[in-house]
Amino acid sequence: MNKRLAGEERRRTLLQLIESSAEPITGSELARHVSVSRQVIVQDLSLLKAKGHQIIATARGYVYLHGDLTPSTYSKKVACRHTANEMEAEMNAIVDEGVTIKDVVIDHPVYGSITGQLMVKSRRDVRAFLERVKTHGASPLSQLTGGLHIHTLEADHKEAIDAAVKELDRLGILVSELD
Repeated sequence: MNKRLAGEERRRTLLQLIESSAEPITGSELARHVSVSRQVIVQDLSLLKAKGHQIIATARGYVYLHGDLTPSTYSKKVACRHTANEMEAEMNAIVDEGVTIKDVVIDHPVYGSITGQLMVKSRRDVRAFLERVKTHGASPLSQLTGGLHIHTLEADHKEAIDAAVKELDRLGILVSELD
């Protein structure tokens, strides 16, 4: 465990760790690195985001969005519906075409729009996401809306997104293309 750092120094360290990491870093890992609680990490990252740093929380941890380095130039929103048991098939159908699942959005009748950041890019990411769901006994957001949800898909090529959409339709998961 490292020596406890003062606020500004700790936030600089957290920013450097997240910016330089090729993989998401969990809040627990960050907390251990700077010797504070997970709650302090959440507060520090909120302050960094308020200052304009592009840090997002994903199902696998925190990542820094390097805008000029992001290869995804094409995106499309799609509405999908499936059971919890079909989630893996849906996600694999998308990532197998070289498409990133950026997020999942539901329109809850009480809370309104709820978004979960995913940033799932590969079968490895799909397995890690599903393992986290299982480990935490979590339910997919889409279970709150009878399986209906929206994904933002991103890829280097429009053809990759078109292929993923075609595969979702073939699986009976696609409800509609939204843009």
